[in-house]
Amino acid sequence: MTYAGIKVLIVEDEGFIALMIEDVLQDLGCEIIASVARLPEACEIAAVVSVDLAVLDVNLAGQSSFPVAQILRDRGVPFIFSTGYGREGLPEEFMESPVLAKPFSAEALQGTVALALEAQR
Repeated sequence: MTYAGIKVLIVEDEGFIALMIEDVLQDLGCEIIASVARLPEACEIAAVVSVDLAVLDVNLAGQSSFPVAQILRDRGVPFIFSTGYGREGLPEEFMESPVLAKPFSAEALQGTVALALEAQR
């Protein structure tokens, strides 16, 4: 499956994981619009950038990415939570959001992206 032209925002504070996500998504044809590691920058970008999908690490250097998720939800942008805590680590309002369990494979990332984009259609 190819996702040519899909614009993605990556919010991930682990450099290696961010690079892996970027590589996999670019191999699928996605365009990485921004890759950020800190909550304030992520909120600023999420509020204004034109994206089709976001991949959000739940824990950004001790801060949760839920404010970013809320901004994206308000804008109608689908997102995926990337977390080692599982769905149990999500607040009630985000329980139905797609979750990518860390550690994950390229195939798991691709499958979760498909899920998030299909749910948006």
